[in-house]
Amino acid sequence: VQMSNSSSIRHFLLLALADTWQLQLLHFCLLLGISLAALLSNGLIISAVACGHHLHMPMFFFLLNLALSDLGSICTTVPKAMHNSLWDTRNIYSGCATQLFFFLFFLGAEFFLLTIMCYDRYVSICKPLHYGTLLGSRVCAHMAAAAWASAFLNALLHTANTFSLPSCHGNALGQFFCEILQILKLSCSKSYLRELGLIAASACLVFGCFVFIVATYVQIFRAVLRILSEKGRHKAFSTCLPHLAVLCLFVTISPIYHLKPPSMSSPSLDLALSVLYSVVPPVLNPFIYSLRNQDLKASARKVMTACFQK
Repeated sequence: VQMSNSSSIRHFLLLALADTWQLQLLHFCLLLGISLAALLSNGLIISAVACGHHLHMPMFFFLLNLALSDLGSICTTVPKAMHNSLWDTRNIYSGCATQLFFFLFFLGAEFFLLTIMCYDRYVSICKPLHYGTLLGSRVCAHMAAAAWASAFLNALLHTANTFSLPSCHGNALGQFFCEILQILKLSCSKSYLRELGLIAASACLVFGCFVFIVATYVQIFRAVLRILSEKGRHKAFSTCLPHLAVLCLFVTISPIYHLKPPSMSSPSLDLALSVLYSVVPPVLNPFIYSLRNQDLKASARKVMTACFQK
């Protein structure tokens, strides 16, 4: 049921993942598998870093925070999609604003944390003698707190502003979770200009972080290429590769989804891309980071062994 000419909407209709019971059940099983993989892998990283005293270093501290943001992100969108698939419903009531807030919060926190982790790699490779001074425990705690606080403020501003806008175009969202651009499409033509201004301001902040990341990695690569031994260069590159891989995953999929031309748009493609940018990164990030890090893998094995022995 669509609603029109309404200034306030009490509930929204999310995008249906499938139109038959069999496909809905298949989507439920896929989402269940994805969410369990994300919960187990990120939970394992959090436990490994928290329990492994030799991992109490800035890089792993920020990785723990990244795993927390990934856990929050997956728990914000997937459970409601699973519920809708299993019970054949599309409704989301007062939870839409909450879901949008937490999705923006965890997404913003992840990007800010990835930016901070870039600085960590820069200090580690370019200024190794000052690593303990520049990235002490208090400095790391302040940087992480700034990332979470900035993400909170950004999410609060966007959520409050988005849900204060009157709606003129019904209540059906073209997405399987509450997404800001889909909600704006339902707003009256003149009323969403204020929110577009906020989005532009956030885009400038994101672009500034992106420029910082690029400039930092230019310095990192220059420093690595000056290392004389091949073993030293390989070790330096190997510490940067996981971070680069996660960054590329984060900064490529979302823009492809949001900036693709309308001629390429179709419900199945939009759904596939939205799952890619909102669900896949929290699952892949732990595997990317643990793949090349022997200390993290060893600590994770100890946690798993301790769990199985109990």
